[in-house]
Amino acid sequence: MALFAIADLHLSLGSDKPMDVFEGWKNYTEKLAHNWRSIVGEEDTVVIAGDVSWAMKLEEAQKDFAYIHALPGKKLIIKGNHDYWWSTRKKIETFLTANGFHSIQIVHNNAVSVGNVAVCGSRGWLYNGETEEDKKIVNREVGRLNASIDEAVRLGKEPIVFLHYPPVYDVFQCDEILQVLKQRGIQKCYFGHIHGSQAAKRAVVGEYEGIKMHLISCDHVGFTPVLVR
Repeated sequence: MALFAIADLHLSLGSDKPMDVFEGWKNYTEKLAHNWRSIVGEEDTVVIAGDVSWAMKLEEAQKDFAYIHALPGKKLIIKGNHDYWWSTRKKIETFLTANGFHSIQIVHNNAVSVGNVAVCGSRGWLYNGETEEDKKIVNREVGRLNASIDEAVRLGKEPIVFLHYPPVYDVFQCDEILQVLKQRGIQKCYFGHIHGSQAAKRAVVGEYEGIKMHLISCDHVGFTPVLVR
């Protein structure tokens, strides 16, 4: 029962937003499916840390979720900045149930037990956000992240945090999110959002202030889920 993670699938099977136009993304859905099936089993779990689908509404994301559901394993989805289809938790869960997507679950103000660890997380927010609106958003994300970690504690499991936005990037950091990670004793943090080889060079990976940081954007990891444990 292994735990894997990946971010930024940017699926557009039901909408007109092809990713193939970007360098390195040609035939990426076929490549992702092949790589996924080669390492992930039905008893495994894969965290998808945001930017799942380009769809604007839940109904428009049906083909993208069908693609994900057809892949092996249980999938845990965290919201990304381009997940415009994201609605209330109840509406998303109703949509998943109505379409028979029983292998997919969202992580939003909660945690999910996987073996001896618990998957926690939230979207996070900009590492260089300074406006009053940015501050309001990051405070909401801090609350969601703390609620998720609280649930992991109640489950009696080690919390592993998955974010969409990196808590640290280049010389910038989202202080509020980073403080949660440090104060709650988080040892592992996985994030996406960063694309392209040049941008990835500026991502902070490896140990940072006692936390092991991992960049798991789809293109960065070769369209292959990364083994977490």
